[in-house]
Amino acid sequence: MQRSDNLDGMKLCGFPFLAIGAFSAAAVLLQAQPGAALKIDLSQPKAPVSPMLYGLMTEEINYSYDGGLYAELVRNRTFRSDWTGVLNWYVVEKGTAAAKLTVDSKTGPSSALTNSGKFEVTRADAANPAVLLNEGYWGMPVRANTPFTGSFFAKSDAAGAVPLRVELVEDLTGKVLAGTAVSVEGSAWKEYKFSMKSAAGAASAENHLEIKVERPGTLWFQLVSLFPPTYKNRVNGNRPDLMEMLAKMRPSFLRFPGGNYLEGNRIESRYQWKKTIGPLVDRPTHPGTWSYHSTDGMGLLEFLEWCEDLKMEPVLAVYGGYSLGGQVVKPGPDLDPYVQEALEEIEYVTGGPETKWGAVRFQNGHPAPFPLRYVEVGNEDNFDKAKTYDGRYAQFYKAIKAKYPKLEIIATMPVKGMTPDVLDDHYYQREQGMFDLAKKYDQTDRKGPKIFVGEWATREGSPTPNFGSALGDAAFLTGLERNSDIVVMAAYAPLLVNVNPGGMQWSSDLIGYDAMTSYGSPSYYTQVMFASCLGSQTAQADLSGAGDKFFQSVTYTPGAKACIKLVNASSMAQPVTLSLTGAGGGVHPVNVQTLHAATTWATNSITAPARIVPVGSKLSVNGGKLTHTVPAYSIQLLEVDLR
Repeated sequence: MQRSDNLDGMKLCGFPFLAIGAFSAAAVLLQAQPGAALKIDLSQPKAPVSPMLYGLMTEEINYSYDGGLYAELVRNRTFRSDWTGVLNWYVVEKGTAAAKLTVDSKTGPSSALTNSGKFEVTRADAANPAVLLNEGYWGMPVRANTPFTGSFFAKSDAAGAVPLRVELVEDLTGKVLAGTAVSVEGSAWKEYKFSMKSAAGAASAENHLEIKVERPGTLWFQLVSLFPPTYKNRVNGNRPDLMEMLAKMRPSFLRFPGGNYLEGNRIESRYQWKKTIGPLVDRPTHPGTWSYHSTDGMGLLEFLEWCEDLKMEPVLAVYGGYSLGGQVVKPGPDLDPYVQEALEEIEYVTGGPETKWGAVRFQNGHPAPFPLRYVEVGNEDNFDKAKTYDGRYAQFYKAIKAKYPKLEIIATMPVKGMTPDVLDDHYYQREQGMFDLAKKYDQTDRKGPKIFVGEWATREGSPTPNFGSALGDAAFLTGLERNSDIVVMAAYAPLLVNVNPGGMQWSSDLIGYDAMTSYGSPSYYTQVMFASCLGSQTAQADLSGAGDKFFQSVTYTPGAKACIKLVNASSMAQPVTLSLTGAGGGVHPVNVQTLHAATTWATNSITAPARIVPVGSKLSVNGGKLTHTVPAYSIQLLEVDLR
């Protein structure tokens, strides 16, 4: 590949390509620090690298599923209400039409959904229709020539068929962008499916859904749903743009369903997996832990299919007997039903069709079992003031191991009386705090449990991190890589945030989006860079002469590549001389990716998504030596070809 100074020209690893000299101006803006030396020995591996080091943690927060990754466009498809009326639904009386919408709590299409939206139309005709309008999640995205699939359950009090129009309508002009006719027949609940396609036109999210009724009568609606195209065309699937961004992170695992979302504010509002499987009409929904309701469209099978689509292993968190409001299930007989619930969940994931719950998964549309290596008991049980986790974990551990001896059981805190297979550590710090944590695992006892850093983030910037956070993240990741024999997995959190007003409950989130578009924060690109090059072994690497804001890690695959991560969190450029022993003689090409900003407060946003992205360049190691300057405020990946 030839050198180019044109940012819009060549690209390396999917990122803009520049000659390394293009960074010289940034490097000399401030005085450089004294030279440093990094001596790397590739002749003898130091320790193995966990192949599962980089993965994803997810929970329903910041409208991560509903209004986010889960592609459903209709908001409040089950007609919940409060004192203001039916949430997110509105009645529009065109011309002389007259109608009202209420919740009928006495009729619904299933035992899970026992209520419905009752739409009483007292006056309407073709010129003066009564309209049910749904606003979506801060609008509904419509692009040109795009197919949509939808459905709803309905019944009516009319003797004959009641014709309806279902349309996507532009907010500002009232223009119909896509539409179709549906007829509701009879007084029994039925599911009605439909499809429609948008015409040519500009893409926008300033649209809504309308159900138009052109004659008097009463109709009952439930589970009104509308989907655009989904990732890999999954039914009840995910947004393609967000899935593609996640795929670029090369995740090896997905920890689900949370987080606080697993625990619930109370025991009865915990994540109950059995209520999230099967047809949507059999899912009752439940209140989440972050001030909004969950549709449970993203159910257990959908999580597992998400793993399948991105070739990740599931890390299954099971409810461990503690909820956020302080309710605790005591170890012993009281906890037995919850342990049994976890065993059945594991069987749903891994069991063959001859097992009870494997057969249910088969009926749900996925005959093949899913792989499973790790199960986590609870979440952040250090908040249990009754201090019952020792007994609760032991009870789950013994029961799971008895039936599934090969599973690794993760504890959310140290456990007295036994050594967990894996211990889940969580860290949320500002930039300086993450610098301090970069060396935390350097002296960790290798005889203790393995470590899963199940949640972590540098928390500066909102709604997504700024570049100072990216520097803190990168520094911390160098420490995880250096110790990836003991740190087997790590996952940034939270993963997703809807950036619309009211969409965020927790700031500094990896990926931002609205109804139409999405973008990666500087921290996102840090994750992409680090995961893009990870060797099978850690190397002995000794750094000297660098400032206290310079961090490094080196992993390599013998005979293939070395992955050198350099982080300069200082406002001054850092000259460094790299010496590679055991790389072999001659010239070794080096692909470089650099993430750089002029200040720590610089960031990306929904309107400026590409201010800070990795830029590619070329170097070479000649005779085992490379002299190089790392620009101020920058994160670099040097991928050395060892062949």
